[in-house]
Amino acid sequence: MMHHTILFGLDGATFAILDPLMENGTMPFLKEFARQGVRAGLLSTPNPLTPPAWISMMTGRNPGNHGVFDFIWAEERPRDVYFTLYNYRDIQCETVWSIVSRSGGLVCSLNFPMMSPPPALSGVVVPGLVSWKHLRLNIHPADLYAELQSLPGFNVRELAWDFELEKKAAKGVPQEEYENWIQFHIRRERQWFQILRHLMQHHPCDLESIIFDGPDKILHIGWRFLDPKGFPADPSPWERRIRDLCQEYFRELDGFLAELAALAGPEARIFMASDHGFGPSWEVFRVNTWLHSQGYLTWKDLGDLDEKSRHSVAKLIDRHFVLLDWDKTTAYARTTTSNGIYIRVAKGPGHTGVPLEQYEAFRRDLMSKLLAIRDPETGEPIIKHIFTREEAYPGSNNGQAPDLTLVMRDHSFISILNKTPIVCRRPEVVGTHYPEGVFLARGPGIQPGAALPPFSILGVAPTLLYSLGLAIPADFEERLIPGIFEPAFLQEHPCRLGEPTQPPDSYALRPRKTAVQSEEEEEIYKKLRALGYLE
Repeated sequence: MMHHTILFGLDGATFAILDPLMENGTMPFLKEFARQGVRAGLLSTPNPLTPPAWISMMTGRNPGNHGVFDFIWAEERPRDVYFTLYNYRDIQCETVWSIVSRSGGLVCSLNFPMMSPPPALSGVVVPGLVSWKHLRLNIHPADLYAELQSLPGFNVRELAWDFELEKKAAKGVPQEEYENWIQFHIRRERQWFQILRHLMQHHPCDLESIIFDGPDKILHIGWRFLDPKGFPADPSPWERRIRDLCQEYFRELDGFLAELAALAGPEARIFMASDHGFGPSWEVFRVNTWLHSQGYLTWKDLGDLDEKSRHSVAKLIDRHFVLLDWDKTTAYARTTTSNGIYIRVAKGPGHTGVPLEQYEAFRRDLMSKLLAIRDPETGEPIIKHIFTREEAYPGSNNGQAPDLTLVMRDHSFISILNKTPIVCRRPEVVGTHYPEGVFLARGPGIQPGAALPPFSILGVAPTLLYSLGLAIPADFEERLIPGIFEPAFLQEHPCRLGEPTQPPDSYALRPRKTAVQSEEEEEIYKKLRALGYLE
């Protein structure tokens, strides 16, 4: 029999915001939870981005092994790059849900990205990052959707996404619409809470997991209202109102967590973790514009295109994918979310790109030039570190990883647009992903009142399996993190090392997209653009 274990995923949560909210009385349950159990910083993947980070948490493997690096999957062709979205078929490592399921347990996975099409697990899957039009087709088991429809206030349009509302937010909503935007996320989070509460009451599982993604959405646009260091000393009535609404979101979230924890009972072990942290961003670096200025990248000349071609190009530009002259381009950035630069390596003699034997020297020279970029006003470097593919993503499935991953001084996402100036300040400070998230745990055998040093996000998966009473697979990259469980408990329940994970059933070649899949992807592209993840 497995020990009841719950994971509350708090997307983008950071102690920099949670601690003040706990101290000012906004989140009393979380304050008591932290006092009773363990807390630590949680170090994200090298590029702290939602899909690779959550999948690393749930596979115990870094992206170089599980194979997901971004929202968007790409394939280079001789004259262009084909883009599509990552999905469950692209995850090249077994998840904890699969491990628990084949070990005889029941699992519940709610709102996790890249979980569609859903695997046939023993339990429940309601994936995240799926448009409302197609959510019904991506729920497991299939008949669960009708049951969820009977829940009070169920609204599939808001449960999945209201793309137009998010699009407005990304472009800068008028002051009079901020309130509606924040309240939308409160309503949406309440629906996910009600779904998990219903499933815990009527379909209990051994491992129950959910992502509350509101913290990320609130902090992207509302960082300046919640950051005690950034909120103005003499705020306007509107600024006070928006700050109060942002705090109201976290007050509601605290209540959801409290009710779910009470429902689970004192014998359950409860873990909370975020995929990354958050912090302020004040700068824009237009990396493709810089690459063009250095002769690495050439934009395509659109002047001679016929009307049909112009229409196709307009669609590409609307999606904001790079539109390059591939014959004259040796390095480019595909997406803002990757924070990465890809080097085009020649496939053979006579092909365009960097000759293979020159690759290492080319990459070293490119890194050197990037690290030399300075703030035009202060002369300070704007890039604090650059990872090579091998450093950031070691593993057998790192073919989709960028050749270089940039860490900006303000941890901002790069811009891939063909615009100038190359470096500029944002009109106002916004929130962006920072590398250190949060980890909290409470329950039988867990150290009370312990503050641990930060540890890797890869340590969450083995911790969940140990909590359930299962062996930790030999090919996990981390073991049980020291200090989470009491010494006496560990002595009574020794940590066991088990067989390696099994290959997932997702290695099949990508199937040809159907019209429905293409339509669904277009809806998701809208969401990513709305959040600022696509330009």
